[in-house]
Amino acid sequence: MKVANLSTTPIKGFQLHHPASIEITSRGAVGDREFFLVDHENTMVSITKAGELAPLLAHYDAQTATLSIRENGALLAEGEVKEGPAQSGNFFGAWDVEGNFIPGPWNQLLSDRLGKEVRLLKTAPGRNGSDVEPLSLMSTASMAALEESAQVGDIDPRRFRMLIQVDGIGAHEEDTWAGQEFTIGSAIIKAADPIMRCAATTRNPNTGLVDLKTLKLIGDYRGRQESRFGTGFNFGIYASCVKPGTISVGDELIKH
Repeated sequence: MKVANLSTTPIKGFQLHHPASIEITSRGAVGDREFFLVDHENTMVSITKAGELAPLLAHYDAQTATLSIRENGALLAEGEVKEGPAQSGNFFGAWDVEGNFIPGPWNQLLSDRLGKEVRLLKTAPGRNGSDVEPLSLMSTASMAALEESAQVGDIDPRRFRMLIQVDGIGAHEEDTWAGQEFTIGSAIIKAADPIMRCAATTRNPNTGLVDLKTLKLIGDYRGRQESRFGTGFNFGIYASCVKPGTISVGDELIKH
């Protein structure tokens, strides 16, 4: 079994990059979900309700602290990241992620895009803007099983926004890995609980429009399953970093 694909984004909810390798630490993949948006109530803005974010692609150069936002190749906003006042964002009404407000042209751009005031935050050193756990993983075989059951043609795996995609295991075999450790490249990860999916997966990864009843399709062949958030539609798993290191496409997963 080996790494088939990697997916990251500097700003939570934006278009995904697919790097050849990533550095992981206890807070997640370096540079992944380094930023996130909050509304006027300091609630994290999720692609679940803000599909307008999906067509946007962010680039962040940590060396020069330069952030840019593009759409279809056109530059919409660019500037230097200067950290403002400390501010936290609430995730799913369950926990707060600490960060700092980042003034700049992106705030007006994104507020206009979403039709409401939003602010860009840069995450504090403690953790990035990932959901629940800093890492996530799913298998190519799980995607194939969903496609076979759904019979709607190819289903873009970007809908699930997973950090690591793995080849060479059975469909949903990853669900059985909770608590197990794996060496991948020079890093060691620990598999965790299944991910209970939300309506974000129903949105087209390119346009952000709702165009596929993903949750129903998962339920049609898997039924409802248990997760740490209750009963729902599970797909993929969370993971955490045991030993920081580099993970690259093509690296083997070695079970401990």
